[in-house]
Amino acid sequence: PRWLGGRATPIALCADARALPLADASVDVLYSNLCLQWVEDLPAVFAGFRRVLRPGGRLLVSTFGPDTLFELRGAFAEADEAPHVSLFPSIAQFGDALIAAGFRDPVLDRDEFTHRHDSLASLMRELRTLGATNAMAGRRRGFTGRARFARAEQAYEVLRGPPGDGHAGRLPATWEVIYAQAWAPPPGAPIRVGGIDEVQVPVSSIPIRRR
Repeated sequence: PRWLGGRATPIALCADARALPLADASVDVLYSNLCLQWVEDLPAVFAGFRRVLRPGGRLLVSTFGPDTLFELRGAFAEADEAPHVSLFPSIAQFGDALIAAGFRDPVLDRDEFTHRHDSLASLMRELRTLGATNAMAGRRRGFTGRARFARAEQAYEVLRGPPGDGHAGRLPATWEVIYAQAWAPPPGAPIRVGGIDEVQVPVSSIPIRRR
């Protein structure tokens, strides 16, 4: 932040999460909330996070897990073979990526939240409002036709609870949220790049033998 009149003013940056425009070892705490589920290359993101964090700096992130919107995924699977819901990494894959990037002592946890909707159409409208659209490379590029949507809607209706179950007969939509925290390693710790462990040390720390 910048200090103006004795008060800290945040500086907003618009950038690619895989290429943060921040100096090496310049950040004490890095917090990412519900962003990484849209990034396919987790190792690249975590390598960048580690680069900007100071040794011992703390990383705090949250992301969606693979059980997110599994009801919606299953309903559209009944309609056609094209993927309509993005697939997110599991908690194990997320932890492995943190370790591969060289982060220390990762701690991970997960929660599931179920929201209810009056119809499949209302759920889809909410997802579009949130910007939670399908980012998969194999997704259908055109519009979902009325026939396909009707088949998905029919498959989803099976999950509608009875009117007396406390949810007024509404459709469930599950969100799996993964939380993780880890710490940046000390200088000289190896980082895995392309399957190979690399170590970076400052030139000033290399002893020079003088004749």
